[in-house]
Amino acid sequence: MMRVLPGGWTPRLVVDADAPGHFGELLGMDAELLGSDARLFDADATVSTMEIDAPVAGRALVVVVDDRTAHGGVDSLGPLVTELLTEAGFLVDASVTVQADEVEIRNALNTAVIGGVDLVISVGGTGMSPRDVTPEATSQVLDRELTGISEALRSSGRVAGSLDAGLSRGLAGISGSTLVVNLPGTRSAIRDGMATLGPLASRVIGELSGLDE
Repeated sequence: MMRVLPGGWTPRLVVDADAPGHFGELLGMDAELLGSDARLFDADATVSTMEIDAPVAGRALVVVVDDRTAHGGVDSLGPLVTELLTEAGFLVDASVTVQADEVEIRNALNTAVIGGVDLVISVGGTGMSPRDVTPEATSQVLDRELTGISEALRSSGRVAGSLDAGLSRGLAGISGSTLVVNLPGTRSAIRDGMATLGPLASRVIGELSGLDE
């Protein structure tokens, strides 16, 4: 069972770890908002949440793209990204795990954007195998690409010796007023990518927030 506590849309949740997650319910939103292909997540999708006090940098959401984790494996990447985002001052609404499926990835990103988070970080699915479809899903969500961010992430990854980061096909860009960034699904690439992304994300979010005022 999932119990949503008072406090508006921002989730303060108590989630049964054994229950299959439904991200539309997590966000308190109607799946119809996502259109006819809004097959949000089935029983293979999992959601974890954490409660954090007042945000400083903005609201964020993590999307982990990994078949094994989506089928019940241990998620070692979502908690790492959540920890790094929290250290950077973000309120992390949730960490969502989906299969390497273009529709599921796109729906996860769309739901986060519609929910109004400032930053969405996806991890995994940025390589060269046939199952690496995160960039393809992300391209359908973005209004504008920010190639400078994706190039900076690849460059810093190469300098740090991370082949996964250096060869990543990950995208970065804006969807509505949300910054969306793809990171590779390895711990070293995530740590390096988050260190590089921090000041760039702050600048973008600050400018987008100013446009909303």
